[in-house]
Amino acid sequence: MHVDYPVDFDQDPGLLTFTFGGKEAVAEVPAPATLSTSTLDAFAGRLDRPDMLPSDADLQGYLNPQTGPFFIPQAHAGDTLAVHFTSIVPKFDFGISTLMHFFGSLTSTPKTPTLQDPLPERLWYYKIDKDRGIVTMDANESEHTFDFAMDPMHGTVGVAPPLGEVHSSLTPGSWGGNMDTPELRQGATCYLGVNVEGAMFSFGDGHARQGEGESCGTAVEAAMDSTVALDVVSGYYTPWPRIETDDYIMTTGSIRPMEDAFRIAHTEMVYWISEITGMSTMDSYQFASQTSLTPIANAVDTVYTVVCKIPKAMLPSVQVYGGVHERLKAM
Repeated sequence: MHVDYPVDFDQDPGLLTFTFGGKEAVAEVPAPATLSTSTLDAFAGRLDRPDMLPSDADLQGYLNPQTGPFFIPQAHAGDTLAVHFTSIVPKFDFGISTLMHFFGSLTSTPKTPTLQDPLPERLWYYKIDKDRGIVTMDANESEHTFDFAMDPMHGTVGVAPPLGEVHSSLTPGSWGGNMDTPELRQGATCYLGVNVEGAMFSFGDGHARQGEGESCGTAVEAAMDSTVALDVVSGYYTPWPRIETDDYIMTTGSIRPMEDAFRIAHTEMVYWISEITGMSTMDSYQFASQTSLTPIANAVDTVYTVVCKIPKAMLPSVQVYGGVHERLKAM
């Protein structure tokens, strides 16, 4: 089944979704299905010219809008929702990155305060050439120009949190949310534990590209036209978001301090390796210690996200989630 859900880019941003949990579903998507829709950029379209600064737009309350939530009738609490990113394409020919006061990894912030003034506001207006697959940075204070390869991804993907909680779409956690990992690009499958009836799946925060860590606090933020393939793994709960690509399996952890995000991601990987191989926990711990990669997804959000990656080549005979990644690719 295929579902199209159009998004009105001119509507009042206040009518959009800015939380995980606490919102009624905008549509029903029976699984398995593909869903084609659009997402606004993290600024809800309010920064769209090279001569603007973040303070020129009323961004208060209008950050990181999500498309959704979508009710998946086959998804019940205790299941896992599989989300495969079939296509992620920038909607427009530009993207925006900024420096905002007291936000970013290399400035004073409300959670890490110092007696320093904030870094100055800045805005970089990136040109996006979809045909060439290029995003172009023009330096603000010199004549330098750089062409970067376009690498579209979604910074935010998630379901309703457990225990009836409602969390800002700026926050990542066990439900997914604003993980800001470049691993969530086209071709990746994300596994999310279902906490409520229907899962209440939402996603957004498109990035035309992003470095690991998202150190200034914003990627090349861009509206997206995206297609995802959805299915449910019944009777199996995923405690923290996992990601699968053709080459890797990955676990995530989101918390502060960052070393605890590292611990969550690696603990989840150890348990997963033990489950899928039949090795003991201690043998799996040794295996993960010698084979894992650990990219930092973000060092700027409300809490930080760390990813643990294991090459599938290290586990040549192992299939995870019953091969749903391959099935969703075929859709």
